[in-house]
Amino acid sequence: MTDETLDVGPTFQKIPGPWKRYSDGPLRNQLIPNSWSSPELEVTASIPGWTMTEKMDGTNIRVHHDGFSVSFGGRTNKAQIPLPLANYLSATFHSELFEQQFGETPVTVYGEGIGPKIQAGGGLYGPVRVVIFDVRIGDMWLLRPDVEDIADALGVEVAPIELEGVTLHDGIAAVRAGIMSTVAAQHGNEKEAEGLVATLATGLRDRRGSRLITKIKACDFPKENS
Repeated sequence: MTDETLDVGPTFQKIPGPWKRYSDGPLRNQLIPNSWSSPELEVTASIPGWTMTEKMDGTNIRVHHDGFSVSFGGRTNKAQIPLPLANYLSATFHSELFEQQFGETPVTVYGEGIGPKIQAGGGLYGPVRVVIFDVRIGDMWLLRPDVEDIADALGVEVAPIELEGVTLHDGIAAVRAGIMSTVAAQHGNEKEAEGLVATLATGLRDRRGSRLITKIKACDFPKENS
């Protein structure tokens, strides 16, 4: 568990879905097809510059290095980290590794804690661990090649790329058709991916300064034969 007095870095930005949802009626909470959740997503939806990684069903984890020591947090500072995952974090993320890469510059690494007893079917992902998907230094989100380099330096996995150089329409079509989890397959198991997380390879931001990012969830596209 995390001491709430520690600085565990900024929480991860809220990720919107691609489309708005019905607010009432029999279709309440279901997606409204082609009614984009922001004008920026609508404008960029047809640009073949999106990178899409597997969205895993686990628990959000922050690993923060303030330049001198490492601290851990969940989606919020009050989130409780399961003991096996807390043990993994302590054994894996050492201050010396961050100092070698960043010196005294504060950095926050974001990942998904996965494994047995972390969400239903978590054991299909293999052993307890964190698969990282983003790194933030100050207000700057690092681009995918840099995230991969940092994951390699820290000795951890990075969320696998499922689609690259595609449009948001391509990603929605892929999730609608069904995508199997690459992470589970790496451990010899079959599990449907929870969805895709899409970012523009160039790291573009909207007019509020937030990075353009969206999540396409499989549960929003139930299969016709299910």
